[in-house]
Amino acid sequence: MRHRTLGHAGLIVSEVALGSMQFGGQMNMGNLGQDETNRMVKLSLDHGINFIDTADVYSRGESETLLGNALKGIRQEIVLATKVRLPMGENFNRSGATRVNILREIEGSLGRLQTDYIDLYQVHGWDSNTPLEETLRTLDDLVRQGKVRYIGLSNLMSWQAATAVMLQERLGLEKYVTAQMYYSLVGRGLEHEFQSFAEYHDVGILVWSPLAGGFLAGKYSRDNPAPAGTRFADAGQFVPFDREMGYRAVDALKEVAARHGASPARVAIAWVLSRPGVSSVIIAARKTEQLEDNIRAVDLRLSDDDVRQLDAASDPGVPYPKWMVLQLDTAEDPRSKILHPERYTEGGPWKDLRGPRWSS
Repeated sequence: MRHRTLGHAGLIVSEVALGSMQFGGQMNMGNLGQDETNRMVKLSLDHGINFIDTADVYSRGESETLLGNALKGIRQEIVLATKVRLPMGENFNRSGATRVNILREIEGSLGRLQTDYIDLYQVHGWDSNTPLEETLRTLDDLVRQGKVRYIGLSNLMSWQAATAVMLQERLGLEKYVTAQMYYSLVGRGLEHEFQSFAEYHDVGILVWSPLAGGFLAGKYSRDNPAPAGTRFADAGQFVPFDREMGYRAVDALKEVAARHGASPARVAIAWVLSRPGVSSVIIAARKTEQLEDNIRAVDLRLSDDDVRQLDAASDPGVPYPKWMVLQLDTAEDPRSKILHPERYTEGGPWKDLRGPRWSS
């Protein structure tokens, strides 16, 4: 197993983390019980994984309960992460990133996980109904109380994340060290702005659903849709993406996988691991053989040609304002080539779209 630091923190985590949405029976995402949870946890630890991610909302607490049982006697040996924000009941005050809900839910998570502290406590999404300062001060309090070691965000837009980090800096509060975000070959929106935010502020990206809900495992094609009983068929298209582009990406995955004697799933995870700013990739499976194959992605090294082929097949284009930022900063500004010549070794990261130099 290979390891990386958790964002700008000193905490060291495995390159892949065990996800737990499949534990429990209320989300139709795996329906694994206690025995299966125990086996998955043991298998992960045996392969060197020291990082496990869950959330209070996963099967309405059942995932945390199953994990708490599975971790008896070994909890101190792992980095344990959970989340708060989404509804945990019909009472409207049992939702959101409010002080009252966070303080309630941290106690619930600690009890279900049978632990005195959470290594990484993450806000599961932006709360437009709660003052941001209220959320950030509450998280800071939890760190000061010793109930939480580090804090992270999840599923935020780049301006939201930047606003939160800058407010934490201005108020002298505990800073976010991670951002748990969706990222895959068919979901590369993170590259437009968020990736740059994370690198600038040294916030580690924790990737969820690197296989796009199982689609990038390569079992399904235009002529072979997902049959009933599979996770992709049962849960629907877990994350949105252009299906035709998805099939092109799967075709490229299969070609690269054949060159390496690997599975398409392993190549898809290895591609995500090669991207900038990634601290760990969260993997989850319903079967032990799937989990073992996913874990082996840490040992797969893609060539430059492999990456170029995968990038080309899944290229989402460059939206505004990023294309203008690149145009001005890397194509038109002569200082960039002087200060960062390494960026231009293969012709540069961006071509001047306006052709010959123009003047007003």
